[in-house]
Amino acid sequence: MGLEDAKNQVDQAFTRDDLKGNSFENAFGGATSFLRRRYTKDLTGVDLAITGVPFDQAVTHRPGTRFGPRAIREASTLQPYDPPFGWPFNPLAEFAVADYGDLAFDYAQTSAFPGALTAHIAGILTAGPGTVVLGGDHYITFPILRAYAERFGPVSVIHFDAHSDLWEDDDLTRIDHGTMMYKAVKTGLVDVASSVQIGIRTVTEDYLGFNVIDARTVHERGVAWVADRVKAIVGVRPVYVTFDIDALDPAFAPGTGTPVWGGLASWQAAAILRDLAGINMVGGDVVEVSPPYDTTGATAIAGAHVATELMCLCLWNKR
Repeated sequence: MGLEDAKNQVDQAFTRDDLKGNSFENAFGGATSFLRRRYTKDLTGVDLAITGVPFDQAVTHRPGTRFGPRAIREASTLQPYDPPFGWPFNPLAEFAVADYGDLAFDYAQTSAFPGALTAHIAGILTAGPGTVVLGGDHYITFPILRAYAERFGPVSVIHFDAHSDLWEDDDLTRIDHGTMMYKAVKTGLVDVASSVQIGIRTVTEDYLGFNVIDARTVHERGVAWVADRVKAIVGVRPVYVTFDIDALDPAFAPGTGTPVWGGLASWQAAAILRDLAGINMVGGDVVEVSPPYDTTGATAIAGAHVATELMCLCLWNKR
């Protein structure tokens, strides 16, 4: 690429005319939209919208995930040159993917946050595309699931995590990342019989009907078995995939609020996600990336790769 070409390629987050196509820009310069997609609030013709939710006021331990969306976007600038490895299609070239920017909310009005997030996602879904959300702590999945359930009815959930997030909490006004899935189940947003949790390695007394594949089972039975089992559980139902980055072992993702040893290796997560191709995925998120606790940036890199895989899963059935 010559100098003149380089001038014409600058800041494609703002200047790209076509929402489709790979990007060829310096990874160390320019605006850090997700995978160098165009920032836009116009969802006309968009197949998938990436949006960030920089919220971390529901954590039980270490805050910092409000910086997750920005870090994931920055880490993603290493990826848009080539098609995602291991997929037999090029989602960036074949589909219109846009970066919708972040949810705007008043950090001092925490009680208003859940409704604002549900409305944000519902607005995108009404316009047509699905969403992949960059978090933020894991509480955000609860308001997001409200928007998806309003559109699809109770959804199946594939939940990667070290924790079940099913601890009892019947106060819907409490905003807690450790009880969000309990509330999602109890309010009828999730079809638990066709839902599954992967990577669990903390104690939960009642899984409320979720199918559970704990971390040790992943290690012992292997990734192919896990993917086959998950696909059998969810069948053809609309699926929402939520990936807490602490599903990965702290060796691979130290930058998170509640790390737990014995988790998935990066290669295991990548293989499972790719082998899930064909599920009826309608949306997803990657959450709990907390950059202040990882000076290497490895956790954000992992989060960016997870988000890319979620993008591929969402678009696979649209081919």
